[in-house]
Amino acid sequence: MKIDEKKVRAYALKNAIHHEGKAQQGAVISALFNEGLKKEDMKKYGKEISEIVKQINDLSSEEQEKEFEKLKNFVSERKVREGLSELPGAKKGKVIMRFAPSPSGPFHVGHAMTSCLSFLYVKKYGGKFYVRIEDTNPENIYKPAYKMIEQESKWLFDGIAQIVVQSERMKLYYDYAEKLIKKSSAYVCTCSGDKFREFVKEKKECPCRKLTASENLERWKKMLSSGKEEEFVLRFKSNMKDRNPAMRDFPLARINLTSHPLQKKKYRVWPLMNLAVAVDDIEMKMTHVIRAKEHIDNAKRQKMIFNALGKKFPWVGFLGRFKFKDMELSATQMRKAIEQKKYFGWDDKRLPTIASLKKQGYKPQAFWKFAERIGLSENDKVIDRKEYFELLDNFNKKI
Repeated sequence: MKIDEKKVRAYALKNAIHHEGKAQQGAVISALFNEGLKKEDMKKYGKEISEIVKQINDLSSEEQEKEFEKLKNFVSERKVREGLSELPGAKKGKVIMRFAPSPSGPFHVGHAMTSCLSFLYVKKYGGKFYVRIEDTNPENIYKPAYKMIEQESKWLFDGIAQIVVQSERMKLYYDYAEKLIKKSSAYVCTCSGDKFREFVKEKKECPCRKLTASENLERWKKMLSSGKEEEFVLRFKSNMKDRNPAMRDFPLARINLTSHPLQKKKYRVWPLMNLAVAVDDIEMKMTHVIRAKEHIDNAKRQKMIFNALGKKFPWVGFLGRFKFKDMELSATQMRKAIEQKKYFGWDDKRLPTIASLKKQGYKPQAFWKFAERIGLSENDKVIDRKEYFELLDNFNKKI
């Protein structure tokens, strides 16, 4: 394929306009692949594409928009895909998926975009859909969120979601921790955080790693019952020479004496995300998992835990980051604003919460259609509030 400079400029300009004046070279190349560019062509044209992207990024926003008006006909409109793509390995009636929110606040539009995709696949194939409230970190939990998440799940997921609260499954996590210790796949580390970070940096094994399974079980019992060993951490025995430092003997559980909103002071050792998620995915027989691509490393850690326990790892798909340019989606920040009386409550029409949009007359099917439109893609997307609500309003009107 001979590269068309005007076409490259057109796609770079379009991408720059959608990304605050800075075109993303990867996205431009991806668009050109859809136009027929081959991977083998990149040796010949990669430098030229890079130079064009740089030229476009050096232009002002006004110059970019003016030039795009002249070149916009070189951009092909991609056909909008109808319906969901196929889910690899899915069997009728046997698809089990989940959405795992933290109870730091109620659902907002960001939750709807990621959760509805998993829900729609379960609806398409048949099976089970779990909403798993991940609350094993006692800090930053908003107690009213439990009830709000349950109510909003019934509405958003057509009443089929099974609600599970992780802090009610603590014995299960403890049982699996012991299984991993007995298999010599986990050990209790008493080194300080600073000391262990040195081991990670130097690719050296911690002395605690050499303890026998029975010695680690004794340490584990002490970790569960004693009052002062704050440095005790249960670690997964991976590979301290792994190319990725984040994979080296990562933590599974730690002591946290913060009072839990539901469990109060009943537990002093709390499973960290990778242990709790792996255990629940095993116990619930998860077949497919869709998650944000920033969890790629976590998926690798969880797969190690599955392998250590001799369990089959589910199929995992990753979603690109969806960034809203002018819409606050932090539940913590919204909560502070409500406490400061800037908003009347979670259903204030100025907030992008599901409670607010439901009150304004939006239907759950509008969110389903939006998720279907986005699809299972690892590409990052940037959208502003106006564009999002134009699409959502359009779906809602059709319904």
